[in-house]
Amino acid sequence: MEAVIAIVALLFVLFVALGAYATVKVVGAAKRGVDRTITQARRTVEDHTLRAKSFAQLGPAGELAQLRLKLRTSMRATQDALHAGAAGDESLKESLGLFQRLSAHGHELDGELRRLESEPDRAKLAERLPDLRERTERITRSADSLRWAARDRAHRFAGDDLDTLSAQIDVESGALRHWTKTEPAAAPPPWPEAPAADAGPGQQTWPEPPRSRTAEEPTPPAITPPGPRPTYPWQKKTRPESTT
Repeated sequence: MEAVIAIVALLFVLFVALGAYATVKVVGAAKRGVDRTITQARRTVEDHTLRAKSFAQLGPAGELAQLRLKLRTSMRATQDALHAGAAGDESLKESLGLFQRLSAHGHELDGELRRLESEPDRAKLAERLPDLRERTERITRSADSLRWAARDRAHRFAGDDLDTLSAQIDVESGALRHWTKTEPAAAPPPWPEAPAADAGPGQQTWPEPPRSRTAEEPTPPAITPPGPRPTYPWQKKTRPESTT
């Protein structure tokens, strides 16, 4: 009896632990979803604010907003492209590592640009703009290079796979339509060549067709007529017959 109670108590504790673990996981997932939604909403609002400042404000303040918007747009597009490509291509893991290092410089520059937006000394801000512009250009150029390389790689793989798939489909289509293929008719044997004029006995000759007998050609006699009989001296001359 005590053993049964111990087993029931152990099962109860296990169920409670599993319930607590599941609750923590669900709450954590919900919290991450809420944080992701809040971050995305905050990012969208900030992007729209920067876009509005870049059009509304003139001078160094407006240029700072343009630099921040350009930097954030390029880095976010590259991050999405690399993460999407790395899911099916292990070779992009190294590119992701390089992008993480580039992102550190991008976040540092974005923070500096954000702080300079509230700088009251416009003259000092104008002096810093060339350096900020150059750093932004270098970071965005590197990010764009990574993004387009990843896209070109994915496009090349998709093109190769499409070519292979098309070839396989053509072969299968030909196999399914096997009844449409007809066997080629056998070629008739060639005619023999005509004999030459000086063909020898070893060469092939053509039999001449029988010619019709014409009137000009004499008909040979069936029996050869007898020739004149020779006369010998001991033979008597023929006497003429007397008439009565």
